[in-house]
Amino acid sequence: MLQSKSRAWVVVDRNAILHNVEEIKKLLDEKTKIMAVVKANAYGHGDCVVAKLLENNGIDTFAVSSVDEALTLRRAGITKDILILGYTPEVHFHFLVEENLIQNFLSLEYAKKLDEFAAMSDVLIRGHIKVDTGMGRLGIRYVDDDKNYDAIRSVYALPHLRSEGIFSHFSVADELDEDNLAYTAHQSELFDEVILRLKEDKIDVGCTHIQNSYGVLNYKMKHDYVRPGLLLLGVTSDRAIPIRSHPDFIPALSWYANVSCVKTVHAGSNISYGRHYKATSDQKIATVSIGYADGVPRAASNSGMHVLIHGVRCPIIGNVCMDQMMVDVSGIDNVCEGDRVTLVGKDQDEVIFIDEWSQLIHTINNDMLCRITNRVPRFYTVLK
Repeated sequence: MLQSKSRAWVVVDRNAILHNVEEIKKLLDEKTKIMAVVKANAYGHGDCVVAKLLENNGIDTFAVSSVDEALTLRRAGITKDILILGYTPEVHFHFLVEENLIQNFLSLEYAKKLDEFAAMSDVLIRGHIKVDTGMGRLGIRYVDDDKNYDAIRSVYALPHLRSEGIFSHFSVADELDEDNLAYTAHQSELFDEVILRLKEDKIDVGCTHIQNSYGVLNYKMKHDYVRPGLLLLGVTSDRAIPIRSHPDFIPALSWYANVSCVKTVHAGSNISYGRHYKATSDQKIATVSIGYADGVPRAASNSGMHVLIHGVRCPIIGNVCMDQMMVDVSGIDNVCEGDRVTLVGKDQDEVIFIDEWSQLIHTINNDMLCRITNRVPRFYTVLK
């Protein structure tokens, strides 16, 4: 196991990511390709390294949230197609051309602004048209009581835009109850209806995609791309959520810190800010070199949440501080300064999944992984 000289660090297993790609492919139609979603620093795993790994292993299209994220990838040497899933401000339209990026044409009004800029600059801007089939977020609305088909067709007609694809997004593909299954199925039907109408009007729709991670796990569809994000990293939003498929994913991320100090305190001693923890007997306390500025939720304070030291679960006691926290190691022999502390990952026969932290703060793994801050360095295993 890589032992860092840092006070806290993350290790990302590149072999696990490549393994997960192959597991995703098993769930797809043979003609469907992967558009790798690496937004939010690849969900905390390191966007540039993850994207370069994937590009070197056959992934030819990426998706990010913003033009800033796209520029980060380009400056790191990513040359393949990048779709910007979110809004790009007008002041940054020029980057779409200069860096050969694909923009989300998220409304007719927005597409017209892009077309006007492209006309003035004598360029073409590439993009995919977003259709809102029930997510209620970005996209041209196309639902039962509001089918704006003419607006979609009008975007294809804008002379200075190159509409290379059309896509939508599932809102409840992770829910398998009858009502939500029907809702997702209807989103798919509406998307297919748009595509059919465009083809009947002799419009080249370009590539199509609608499946996010849970769309991949729970539905068999025949579109040109799927858009997995977390799945590439071996994680779902919540391991407790049932899915229809049985992939063999391997979590790519482990999270560590060091023991910085070990001391014995007597019964009645107070631990950390606020004096919210008082030792009930003589206890051996380890201070760990990580805190809420690194992404450890402050809600872990006195919560019953554990970390692993020498393969043993040790409870967090007292308030989590900005840069440090304390754990009870009374039952473990030979704990000393410099020992590795595992927050996420395996130590001997014990393992802590990211889900334990997510459940602690009543959120999903997507959120918890993104909370690991950039001051925690990422290290990457050597490819085998």
